Amino acid sequence: MKIFQKTVLNMTPSHGIAAMLLGLTFAAILDLTSAGSCREANLCCPGRDSACVVQKASPNAIIEVLSDKPCYCDHACIKLGDCCHDFKEACGVVDCVVSAWGPWSTCDSECGPGAQTRSRMVERAAENGGQHCPQLVQHRGCQGTKCNRRNPKSALKEVALLLPAELSETRHANDSNDIRSNLRLRYQDDPEHDASKEYCVTFTVTKASKACYKETSLAGLTEGAHVCVQCQTQALRRVLDWRCEGDGGAEAMITRWSMLSSAHCHGKWLRTSKTGPKCDTSVCQPQPHFIFV
Repeated sequence: MKIFQKTVLNMTPSHGIAAMLLGLTFAAILDLTSAGSCREANLCCPGRDSACVVQKASPNAIIEVLSDKPCYCDHACIKLGDCCHDFKEACGVVDCVVSAWGPWSTCDSECGPGAQTRSRMVERAAENGGQHCPQLVQHRGCQGTKCNRRNPKSALKEVALLLPAELSETRHANDSNDIRSNLRLRYQDDPEHDASKEYCVTFTVTKASKACYKETSLAGLTEGAHVCVQCQTQALRRVLDWRCEGDGGAEAMITRWSMLSSAHCHGKWLRTSKTGPKCDTSVCQPQPHFIFV
């Protein structure tokens, strides 16, 4: 400062005016460095208070820039974005601090659409009006892929769709010239084309609708009758772990059936046994009565 005073004394009047302006500017800069402070203004106001303001620039300041706009020391300034630079430190404001996201949970559906969740913890809660904690739990969709592992009880809800066994010949009518026949040969080890996966199931009819008695071909579908139904490769379902839909699931279980070739012919039956691919049981000889669709 002594050097500055000595320099001013040795200057001409014109130089003195310039030096005076330089000194005022220097003083204004010094004033700006200390302006806009909640600590120096001794301000910390709860809630929203427009009077809790600090004027950054001095009223006598010659230079005025955008940064000279007033700043606030009330807690609403956090949301409005016009806090003084030291507001949080001076007023003890602490923002919520959370941990990193944890791993996603396993899909809550083994087969088909489901959901996953992940969470994070609060490491430090907000204080004195600090920013609230963000979302702590997230959800997202997922797809279960274990569709072959079905609950055996789900088979009790299935309805067996049937056709007379005579119609099974139409399934092989185009095998010689069907463009898809090469797929059956190429992927013959696939269970979908593996004839060793075929089987027959025998049932005892416990209930049949009146519409079943109107057709001669369905006369055997009477209460107490024993019928044999064949599960061919074309009806095997991958999602059912390579079985036919509506096969009853297990012995001594009553399920429903419906005849596709005859409208309103339907009923219930009791599964009695399951055979291998040759359907080697007397009920299925000389051939099964129906096929699964």
